[in-house]
Amino acid sequence: MKSLLTITIYLFSRTILLAQVPPATDQRHYTIVEDVSAARLERDIKALVNFGTRHTLSDTTSTTRGIGAARRWIKKEFEQISKDCGNCLEVSYLRNIVKGDPETRIKKDTEIVSVMAIQHGSLYPDRYIIMSGDIDTRVSDVLNSTSDAPGANDNATGMAGAMEAARVLSKYKFPTSIVYVGLSGEEQGLFGGKHMAKVARDLKWGIVGVLNNDMIGNIEGIDGVIDNRSFRIFSEPTPVIETERQRTLRRYYGGEVDGISRQLARYVHKQTTTYMPEMRPTLIYRLDRFGRGGHHRPFNDEGFAGIRIMETHENYNRQHQDLRTENGIAYGDVLSGVNFDYTKRLTAVNAITLAGIAWAPPQPVNVKIGGAVQPSTTLKWDKQEGETLAGYKIYWRETTSAQWEYSRYVGNVDQFTLEGIVIDNYLFGVTAVGKDGNESVVVFPSGLIRR
Repeated sequence: MKSLLTITIYLFSRTILLAQVPPATDQRHYTIVEDVSAARLERDIKALVNFGTRHTLSDTTSTTRGIGAARRWIKKEFEQISKDCGNCLEVSYLRNIVKGDPETRIKKDTEIVSVMAIQHGSLYPDRYIIMSGDIDTRVSDVLNSTSDAPGANDNATGMAGAMEAARVLSKYKFPTSIVYVGLSGEEQGLFGGKHMAKVARDLKWGIVGVLNNDMIGNIEGIDGVIDNRSFRIFSEPTPVIETERQRTLRRYYGGEVDGISRQLARYVHKQTTTYMPEMRPTLIYRLDRFGRGGHHRPFNDEGFAGIRIMETHENYNRQHQDLRTENGIAYGDVLSGVNFDYTKRLTAVNAITLAGIAWAPPQPVNVKIGGAVQPSTTLKWDKQEGETLAGYKIYWRETTSAQWEYSRYVGNVDQFTLEGIVIDNYLFGVTAVGKDGNESVVVFPSGLIRR
């Protein structure tokens, strides 16, 4: 009888212990992937193309042509999405005046108008995860504001993706706020992003990250490759605003490829391989394509995490080109160059990333590490209490590995020692885990545990 009682107590204890470990996946993400509609994306991309040109300096008064008509249509679409979800989105314009300068791509004073829709979080409304696309387009001459510049892939796909993500995710409630935004002035000098990033900094927004989508519809590369399964994630290695002391400490303790943007990129990679295993995300260890730029960079410049998500194989004949045919080659960014199913897949990648971060508890802060000349590694952090928090997980990897390789869920504690794991041989990070299994972005240690 005693033996039976002992076994019963053991099994009960095991049940309680297992119940405390959050699930490995959140089934809602599979539903989100399925809910993204290629047909709706196609409709929106066609609508944007039909404005003829969306050049930053194009007509702002016409109801059918130019960037003014385009941004009013985008705002109207966001407002309809909000109406469908019981006014769950706060929709507004984000405006600023850029002074004209003959030496730049803005020759005269120009109002840059972006369109923003905020889905406010229920628990952490001042914490934001952002998905952006670009409204504006161009042809060969960056100052040509009158010729047709359809911008089907660059960047009606990214703009339509942000709108579609809003349609899908507005069906859910999130503790953290999500922002869907169409930024203007990208081709003239990233002006929409610069203004929004500055506003966010001035208002002290707690931005977890920015997912900049710029060209997510082309599968036929100029290199001859046709590929509808892979995509690239660009991220800078460490924050550009870090201090000299932080750079000095990194020489001794590591972290050359572990800045906040790089961790965000790894998060996208993990979400994709978990919930969309048919896709092949590639981490590109560079701010952007060689010598080029995108609208995540202004956010990086202000110290926020930001990455670029885009197709793997670009077709330069379809980018920044006058519409023409030369030597049998068709030039121009037209609808025939967009694969709507591929745009659907990359929009879904964004949606499950936004949802994962927005559902997850706030990430740990003040993460510290210790273990020099010891046969173990200790991590310590400040817990962020909240009703969604289950506990914390420690990640580690080989110093030459691009992705986190090993992990251990350690419960709702603020310190843990990994016995037998030598600090010299690995890189480490800590994440907060929700009761539903969603995790925060990994936080790399920024300080040392003093003995």
